[in-house]
Amino acid sequence: MFMLESGELNLMINIDNLNKNQKEAVLSDSQFVRIIAGAGSGKTRVLVTRIAYLIHELGIFPYKILAITFTNKAANEMKDRIQTILSNNSISPWISTIHSLCVRILREDISTLNYPKNFPVMDVDDQKSVLKAAYKELGISAQDFTYGSMLDYISNNKIENVDFDEAIKIAGGYGKERKKALVYEYYIKRQKQMYALDFDDLLLYTVKLFKKDIDVLNKWRNRFHYIHVDEFQDIDNVQYEIIKKLTGDNNHLYVVGDPDQTIYTWRGADVNIIMNFEKDFSPCHTVILNENYRSNKNILNGANSVIKNNRNRVKKDLFTNKDSDEKITFYSATSEEDEARWIALRIREEYRKGKDYKNFAILYRSNYLSRAIEKGLLDGGIPYVIYGGIKFYDRAEIKDALCYLRMLSSGDDLAFERIINKPRRGIGNKSIETIFEKANSLNQTMYETIKTNKLLKGKTQKALDDFVLLVEKWKSLVGVLPIDELLEKIIKESGYKKMLEENKEVEKIENLMELVNDVRIFSFDNPESTLDEYLQMVSLYGDKDDDNKYDYVSLMTVHAAKGLEFDTVFVCGLSDGVFPSERSMADGRKGVEEERRIAYVAFTRAKNKLYLSSPGGFSYVLSKSRLPSRFITEIDDEYIENINEPKKEETINTFNFNTKRSLKKKSLNLEEKYKKGDKVMHDKFGMGIVLNCESGIVEIAFNHPHGIKALAQFHPSFKKM
Repeated sequence: MFMLESGELNLMINIDNLNKNQKEAVLSDSQFVRIIAGAGSGKTRVLVTRIAYLIHELGIFPYKILAITFTNKAANEMKDRIQTILSNNSISPWISTIHSLCVRILREDISTLNYPKNFPVMDVDDQKSVLKAAYKELGISAQDFTYGSMLDYISNNKIENVDFDEAIKIAGGYGKERKKALVYEYYIKRQKQMYALDFDDLLLYTVKLFKKDIDVLNKWRNRFHYIHVDEFQDIDNVQYEIIKKLTGDNNHLYVVGDPDQTIYTWRGADVNIIMNFEKDFSPCHTVILNENYRSNKNILNGANSVIKNNRNRVKKDLFTNKDSDEKITFYSATSEEDEARWIALRIREEYRKGKDYKNFAILYRSNYLSRAIEKGLLDGGIPYVIYGGIKFYDRAEIKDALCYLRMLSSGDDLAFERIINKPRRGIGNKSIETIFEKANSLNQTMYETIKTNKLLKGKTQKALDDFVLLVEKWKSLVGVLPIDELLEKIIKESGYKKMLEENKEVEKIENLMELVNDVRIFSFDNPESTLDEYLQMVSLYGDKDDDNKYDYVSLMTVHAAKGLEFDTVFVCGLSDGVFPSERSMADGRKGVEEERRIAYVAFTRAKNKLYLSSPGGFSYVLSKSRLPSRFITEIDDEYIENINEPKKEETINTFNFNTKRSLKKKSLNLEEKYKKGDKVMHDKFGMGIVLNCESGIVEIAFNHPHGIKALAQFHPSFKKM
């Protein structure tokens, strides 16, 4: 225990509660220090204690110490923890996000770049306002390019140092790319008129400032003698350049991070920055924090056995003293619905035993996977929240697609107004008002009115006529085509899918494919169902709300879960092509290693119990049958149990996961009932021929218009002839 009382300064530091490696990290006297902090290893405690130690033991003035974090939440937490050590709150080191630091630097010295010190900082809403003005001037719609995709385009050009003149040259004669480049030009010129900087500019202009004026750079180098960077594995090359310039030859640099948790490469993070740190800053003292205080042994060892398959990492033997007989549990489900029911059942059982819902988290790789999970929880009466996201049926693209279906059913005005310009058809607000007023006078819906009246002229009237032709064509197919096939047809023929593809809205396309899957499952479970009944079902699910606002299960992507921990964690959707994703697998070893790091982060969010699950059956997002993720097979046998429990209300076979391991099953292994060439009769689809039967899933070719279906082999809706 160290204590010091000196004038206004009153400090108390206790390092006795640190382990050996943590003490080494706190007490290091090297100029350059790299802390490799494993998951749950107490890195924030080390960083806070290190800063307090510099002030107390080494006599460093607090204002000479800088700590960079990457979220305001982390910065505030660090400030609070340091202030519990420093009794006088007026004396504190400089702790901020890198963007806040850059704002401070620019406020003092941006005049060197001929900018006013009171320059405005643009948030996302400000950026969108500029884009709206650009779109209006250039005759572009947000349906041509979403604001999000355009801001990504602008950001990428800025980071790659591509100005608007070069962007226009790159676009060449390609119309859409040229329009984007012209929006980029408008955006930059408008920024300069306002002397405004966006978040990218805060970093880029700081680099520009340091490069232009050595006196300014030296001023800031002299301002901070001890620089600390948290979550160092997540920084990008621009941020690293700022840190290197501030450090120079004389300052101390202390970085904390974990290469195994680098999961943001899609937004610029580069794992090689922390890997090569000792080459850039030599001599470097590396300390590995390898004692985990969060997860029990089976969870931690299971996660370790997965991540050790990565080549590009710093080897560390992460361990814990938390003993437990609870192994990781893996469940191979027959379908997404089966997986969701199983998860809901486990949560209900634990809730009845006294565990609060807030102790549970369900993690998934992509947002579209929440659809089945949400339904399972709603059916089970389990309250939940989507952490940092939107519930499936509330997502804009899902609402749009459902409104297209409503046009074939009720054709109501709300649906009509939502989708008449999605994608853009050149029907403006004045035209909509004209249609609305006429419909009111005739006591008709707006769609009925445009169907029987020619209210407008030229291209606008033709667009309305074409829309009516499409809707009438789709209406004629209701009851002829299965609803899911009809929805796929609508998404394609309306131009909606093409619009998303051109804007590279991959996640929205995945969500729409999952909606098609939702319709398909509903029709399969309810062979006599109608379009109206499906729309009614969706409205009921969308209407359900949680009575308990304070105790709920958290649903989130793995990326959103970074930095969080829960007593019990479910990681669902563990199928090859989903987790790891198709795109990463196509990227080779580098891509799969990133996905493995994401899996490692997911697994290590759990403190006491980790459940993993993989749905079987056919994926309409991937357009192929699902196979369990390779990350499951990488978990050493001694840390995992594989269970497949027979359902009380179903007779379908459980997905038989044939892996490299031979784990004890808790269920009966049912033999395949069908073979290739067998004839079957389905309650809805009629006669069909079996094409393949594997792992409890039968692929059957039915007569037109049904085509090939992938069905659970023991479902009562069909039988062998």
